[in-house]
Amino acid sequence: MRVSNNAPPVADLMGQANVPEDINVRNKMDWRTKLLDPSAKARQDYRSLATPVYRGSTVLFHDQADVTDDWRQAEYGYSYGLYGTPTTLELAARLAELEGASETFIVPGGQAAIALIYFSYCQAGSHALVPHSAYGPNKAMAEGIMRGLNIEVEAYDPLVGAGIDGLIRENTSLIWCESPGSVTMEVQDVPAIVKAAHARGVAVALDNTYAAGVMFDAFAHGVDVSMQALTKYVGGHSDLLLGSVSARDKAAFERLGPIYQQLGLAVSPDDCSLALRGLQTLAVRLEVLERNTLEIANWLIDHPLVAQVLHPALPSCPGHDTWARDFSGSTSVFSFIFKDTITAGQVVEFINHLKIFKIGMSWGGVHSLAVVYPDLQRPNQDFGGRIVRLNIGLEKVEDLTIDLAQAMAKIS
Repeated sequence: MRVSNNAPPVADLMGQANVPEDINVRNKMDWRTKLLDPSAKARQDYRSLATPVYRGSTVLFHDQADVTDDWRQAEYGYSYGLYGTPTTLELAARLAELEGASETFIVPGGQAAIALIYFSYCQAGSHALVPHSAYGPNKAMAEGIMRGLNIEVEAYDPLVGAGIDGLIRENTSLIWCESPGSVTMEVQDVPAIVKAAHARGVAVALDNTYAAGVMFDAFAHGVDVSMQALTKYVGGHSDLLLGSVSARDKAAFERLGPIYQQLGLAVSPDDCSLALRGLQTLAVRLEVLERNTLEIANWLIDHPLVAQVLHPALPSCPGHDTWARDFSGSTSVFSFIFKDTITAGQVVEFINHLKIFKIGMSWGGVHSLAVVYPDLQRPNQDFGGRIVRLNIGLEKVEDLTIDLAQAMAKIS
């Protein structure tokens, strides 16, 4: 493509117009130096529906007085690629707008989001509370890194509600919620927990991945910090790893920011671009996923081998009434429990007989997945290896029910 000599001046990477003196300087450069000249040559007024992918570590400043190293780039300007490029900050701003947050940080994954929250609110001698039904790696971090740093993380009944007050200590600095809970899908009374926590000056963090940040309004219900594994619904296609941490107010934002900087939680702008694209189809995907999943869940309720279906929108799920009160919809992941006449070995056979359902640990994408939890531990509950988690994708529901039926038939 040729660029007309009559084109108007273009801005270089620092936003300054190219003037004749700049052109003369470049004309005198050795060709090797010209290869490295970062000044833009083409017009910079291109407009598109897609957010550009800005890759870069080094940020150029106008002059030495402007040089800074500050993570608050949305407020003070870009300083270093570690804290994000315009692609990253665009994703963060859009998520903050969707969630009603003050600010949002983008981090490398859901586990990084959990770590950022723990390290921001807990220190040696702190006590934190996490539900028994929380994401497994959250509990692993509690038993591993947190314990090693003399931070006690105590597990609690996810259905405790206002009773959480009895577990709060003088040194309690954080209460985690995850609703619905991982695998066992208990729906928590988050408003009641928040009320009790705030009365004692304790912050509440919520893993809001199930609701994609939109089916449950974390900040309207008083949560201080909300996180998502963007890997799931926002990415939507099982091809990226990202997380987000959203702050209710300036105080939470300022508490998270320095730890975000110190941990070096850099993300790929290419992954952020995929997440931005995923946001554009999030509404239509969630609508179809909800409909498909409810059809499958209701089909399983009537199956003679199934003892219980753990889907928040169904009365058989613990905390269903709370879900009906607080949520605007349901999504694609749920569990079911085989009757005790089915052995753990038969459940494994069932999984292995599935054809359309793939065996996989993640969820939120367009493909249907199934996985058995043979060693799942919950207080006073023994599932005996009979609990299976499903993620329902965008396949035809009739095909999925046929697949489940044929696998069930082979173990009955």
